Amino acid sequence: MATLSVKPSPRFRLPDWQTNSYLLSTNAERQRDASHQIRQEARVLRNETNNQTIWDEHDNRTRLAERIDTVSRWKEMLDKCLTDLDAEIDALAQMKESAEQNLQAKNLPLDVAIECLTLRESRRDIDVVKDPVEEELHKEVEVIEATKKALQQKISQAFEKLFLLQEARQRLNSDHRGKMETLDIDRGCLSLNLTSPNISLKINPTRVPNGSTSLQQWDDLSRFNKDHGEAEMKKAIELREAIALTIAETNNELEAQRVATEFAFRKRLREMEKLYSELKWQEKNTLEEIAELHEDIRHLEEDLRRKLQNLKLCHTRLEARTYRPNVELCRDQAQYGLTDEVHQLEATIAALKQKLAQAQDALDALYKHLARLQADIACKANSMLLDTKCMDTRRKLTVPAEKFVPEVDTFTRTTNRTLSPLKTCQLELA
Repeated sequence: MATLSVKPSPRFRLPDWQTNSYLLSTNAERQRDASHQIRQEARVLRNETNNQTIWDEHDNRTRLAERIDTVSRWKEMLDKCLTDLDAEIDALAQMKESAEQNLQAKNLPLDVAIECLTLRESRRDIDVVKDPVEEELHKEVEVIEATKKALQQKISQAFEKLFLLQEARQRLNSDHRGKMETLDIDRGCLSLNLTSPNISLKINPTRVPNGSTSLQQWDDLSRFNKDHGEAEMKKAIELREAIALTIAETNNELEAQRVATEFAFRKRLREMEKLYSELKWQEKNTLEEIAELHEDIRHLEEDLRRKLQNLKLCHTRLEARTYRPNVELCRDQAQYGLTDEVHQLEATIAALKQKLAQAQDALDALYKHLARLQADIACKANSMLLDTKCMDTRRKLTVPAEKFVPEVDTFTRTTNRTLSPLKTCQLELA
């Protein structure tokens, strides 16, 4: 027989059941409303975030393009500045080389001037005089030293300026390389899109790297490098102009001094040639006078010998007449005549001896003066030869080295061209 089995569990009341069903239904509706609200908000958020993302990406793409344009403009300015700077460095280096060549070329005039001064130290006696030629030669040495000092100063300034230009170029080049790398990076960033295979999440990409600068600092640095390079180029151009002016001025000064020195040489040579001719004329007249005086002395000596013979004759006659006998030894007219003749001859002989002595003294004086004349002529010939050698040496300043042929040999002092009789005499005396 069947029995009733009752589960031992609590029994809910009907209102509780109804209430539970009502709560379930109400909660389901509320959850659906909340879900609907979330869905609507999610749709709005999606739309807003999609739009924001699109606009942000578009704005940043525009910013990247603008930044690329800005960097490109700076790169082009730096390109032009670097090109101009390289051209200025080359121009200044060439001008510095030109100044160095001009400085090197000043050694020849200096050597020539010193050689001329050294040659003129071989002058002798009275010809060792501080004449205008020596003054001009010393002035020429001073001018050359001054020009060398001025050129050396400009070369030093050019060397320092080249160093500053290279330093400015290194700064510009470093800035230019940085902008080239930046353009490569930013152009790479601009070319990326959502389908690019090499995009990925990075660790802390929003960090600020060490050494970062502000946009104003970046612009200031680039502008400073550009302005600094342009300022150095402006100073370099002014220096190049100053070097060119110095080269022209020093060459003009040296040329003017060369002309003045050679004019002094020619004037001095004309003076010495004129004096040399005068001395040779005096020497000729002195030699002629000596010859005539020799002839007169010979005549005086012959007259003196004849007078001595006459005196001997008178003495012999007077002595012979002293042997007359007795009263015949009288002082007759013959005796008085012979005595007067003796006195006259003695006076004549004394006068002839005195005049002969005077003639001998005059002859000695003429010989001594002739020796002084000939010594002075030799000095003048030596001086003219030295100055001629100086003028020949100075031809190096106007004749190219490969075409220069000395007209007067340095060692034998012989000439390689036909000389005037006066110059030939100078060389013979030398």
